[in-house]
Amino acid sequence: MTEPHSAPALAPAATSAPAATPGPAVSRPITAPVSADLLVVGAELVATVDADRREIRGGWVAVTDGLVSAIGGPADPPPPARRTLRADGALVTPGLVNTHHHIYQNLTRAFAPALGGTLFTWLSTLYPLWSRLDEEAVHVSAYVGLTELALGGCTTTTDHLYVHPRGGGDLISAEIAAATALGLRFHPTRGSMSLSAKDGGLPPDSVVQDDDEILAESARLVARHHDPSWGAMVRVALAPCSPFSVSPALMRATAELAEQLDVRLHTHLAEDPEEDEYCLAVFGRRPIDQFAEVGWAGDRAWVAHCICPNPEEVARLGAWGTGVAHCPSSNMILGGGLAPIAELRAAGVPVGLGCDGSSSADSASLWLEARTAMLLGRLRHGSASMSARDALEIATRGGAGCLGRAGEIGELSVGAVGDLVVWPLDGVAFAGALSDPIDAWLRCGPTAARHTVVAGRLVVEDGRPVHPDLPAMLDRHRTLAAGIQRAFDDAGTAYPVQRERSGAEASG
Repeated sequence: MTEPHSAPALAPAATSAPAATPGPAVSRPITAPVSADLLVVGAELVATVDADRREIRGGWVAVTDGLVSAIGGPADPPPPARRTLRADGALVTPGLVNTHHHIYQNLTRAFAPALGGTLFTWLSTLYPLWSRLDEEAVHVSAYVGLTELALGGCTTTTDHLYVHPRGGGDLISAEIAAATALGLRFHPTRGSMSLSAKDGGLPPDSVVQDDDEILAESARLVARHHDPSWGAMVRVALAPCSPFSVSPALMRATAELAEQLDVRLHTHLAEDPEEDEYCLAVFGRRPIDQFAEVGWAGDRAWVAHCICPNPEEVARLGAWGTGVAHCPSSNMILGGGLAPIAELRAAGVPVGLGCDGSSSADSASLWLEARTAMLLGRLRHGSASMSARDALEIATRGGAGCLGRAGEIGELSVGAVGDLVVWPLDGVAFAGALSDPIDAWLRCGPTAARHTVVAGRLVVEDGRPVHPDLPAMLDRHRTLAAGIQRAFDDAGTAYPVQRERSGAEASG
């Protein structure tokens, strides 16, 4: 018999965040519910991804006041509930955690003039388009992008919004409003760029800000939106973009501000060989050495990509406790390389998954990223490496570690948030996949969530978004995207990628 796991059995000592996680100590409530708000029953398998990696055949999960209140198997009587959700024949997992994204980029998806170039060329092509962002464009793109994530089983997502055009308005608050309307758990990161091309950076003047403005706006957003409490729906992090778009002084000042405000830090790091070349030429050191030089080495930070660390740098990241957002699809599309994920995990680095930019990966499916991570891991290290369970763990617990929320999100355990996904395992794609629901989930497919639950509330039901505004938002998104792209085309700008291709054709 599977013992039911109910709130009174939870030891308070187990609720503290790991020592490596910055932030206030928070206790989980441990009162057993008289009744649950939501009961998910009849699952083929509940994969808890908890500290013991429990998997319960025929399991059920109860959620009360937004938190998991009990878990049990078919022999255990579940509590009464206000609503019961059947999960017959399905896999139930924790909600997936997206640790790196640029949602606004869905306004420039698969933008032909930017395709086929290097990272720096791709960015240089798209910066002028993104300089047209305003509050409406960001709100609509966030609504559409967050809906797409929810349909793919994501319940917690970050967003790295680092383009803040002059006169564009309060872009971070605009995307927080979209997340709040949809009911997703949201970690916006206040990105920034302070070095324009004339200062030796990459972006144009139209999308950079001065250091004082960036720091003041960062502090304001934390004061207005950041919630450090257990189960919080919004937490803000500070996120200067990259070594080639911000000054070392801003990196240092941001690290000091994050320490003062007790929030997390995020940036791109070791993303591409061009970044190595830039840092060696400008700073006289490699990107990870520069990261340490400006005061970021530590467990308050998580970084995106980390494709190019050498073995000594991998060990240093592990010793620091710095997390890594693995973005396999984007890394392949931009040709950056294969991140050493097995080595990073072996060194103790928290590794999560990221969809990355919606015009570099061009989709927002964490299921797809988990599958791609599994396949890349096997390509790099052999068929015995990177199992479906490893990929699921990276997509859940690993993401929680990156965001400083270990034990709170990314697992199904009593007192953790009531974020879960019901994944269908039926239909043509799963015919014959009978022996292992987790392997079936990731090896077969493609698949999308049947139900996505955040804090005990359905945001996707029977494969459809619960919030009713998606058709109107898609229409508006199409208009905004067309305007941004058409305005750039009408200007007659010579795209950098087109110049590269023309030169290559001429030389050939």
